[in-house]
Amino acid sequence: MANVNDILFGFKEHLKVLNRSAATVQLYCEQAKAFLDAEGCDVKAITRKRLEAWIAGLYDHRTKEGKPYSAGTISVKVRSVKRLFEYLEQVNHVFINPAEYIQEPKKVRNLPRNILTPAEARQVLDQPNLGTLKGIRDRAILELFYSTGIRIEELCSLTIYDADLQGGMVRITKGKGKKDRVVPMGKHAVRFLREYITKVRPHYTRKNRTTRRLFIDAFGKPLSKQMAGISVRTYGKAAKTGKTVTAHTFRHSFASALVKNGADIVAVQKMLGHTTLKITEVYLRSVGIDLKAAHKKSHPREKEREESASIKPTLERIRPPYVRKLKPCEP
Repeated sequence: MANVNDILFGFKEHLKVLNRSAATVQLYCEQAKAFLDAEGCDVKAITRKRLEAWIAGLYDHRTKEGKPYSAGTISVKVRSVKRLFEYLEQVNHVFINPAEYIQEPKKVRNLPRNILTPAEARQVLDQPNLGTLKGIRDRAILELFYSTGIRIEELCSLTIYDADLQGGMVRITKGKGKKDRVVPMGKHAVRFLREYITKVRPHYTRKNRTTRRLFIDAFGKPLSKQMAGISVRTYGKAAKTGKTVTAHTFRHSFASALVKNGADIVAVQKMLGHTTLKITEVYLRSVGIDLKAAHKKSHPREKEREESASIKPTLERIRPPYVRKLKPCEP
């Protein structure tokens, strides 16, 4: 029986070779460890039937609050185990992959919640005190979130070379899925970002001139995701919109506003960095677009004038089909 720690170490290195993100590597390894600890046997003894029983147990599981696992949680657990056995098969630790034909549960994409209206977004944006260095920095962060829809991890990873204030563009390097993309910035985001870079950042970096991270704290250290998230939630609560405001709330609000105002869905997909259009299409449902009205407005035949009466089909001119009359039967 192979040591569990050896298996997990090899699995972790395997994921790194596949260029998976650090978050993905950690998540898969944690779920794989939980699976191996729960089964408590040699991986060679695990069969497909045993895996199916384990998956059935996931659906029956209840948390301390009495809630079941969501479809997304179960999908992650199953996917992690599938990747684990794919690795074990590649290194010839198992000769038959019992998870090969196990399918992941279909993930249900719920509609985004707490989408901010333009007025509510403005309320949140106005919360930072622009009379302080921290207020200017935080206003630039909020404006960038709302103007570009970038993720909080992507914002905290930006460097001073990624923001093109002249062209009004921001470069996302190795975003989710380790993919690069370029996203346009609005004029308000550019204005406050320029204020931050010229007036605030030099003051924060006076003790650490070597840092290249765009957003930093008062001690010259890179701004962490936790601190950025706390700031957004604090300003959202102070705005008293009645909605829970997070960095992802701005992402949803950004995409919904673009779609609602007629932006091309493919362009929105590229700005958000979604791998497939199917993920972005959820915003079509979230804003309640009237498909009938969109069809009538956009289809070329709907824009043509009414047909003239002369070419309308006249049913009266169509001769009825010939029906043979039958003679009555003689008594």
